[in-house]
Amino acid sequence: MAEAVYILCALTSVACAVLLLRGYGRSRSRLLLWSGLCFMALAISNMVLFVDLVVVQGVDLSLLRSSLALLGIATLLYGLIWDAQ
Repeated sequence: MAEAVYILCALTSVACAVLLLRGYGRSRSRLLLWSGLCFMALAISNMVLFVDLVVVQGVDLSLLRSSLALLGIATLLYGLIWDAQ
């Protein structure tokens, strides 16, 4: 059951990233770009989570997962601050 949740989280993040980046392509709103990049990093983090906990057992990828999630959030935060100026 947990594996299904990991896969659904990754698919949801990928769908959000695709929709946000498509929206950026149409409207050129930079907030959509930063949000899309954030969700892309979160999607990769979710994929690494699935690999870490389901596919490859015995190898700790938690630092990589956390770094990817931090990168995504930092990207969105940078975009929010940069666009606010």
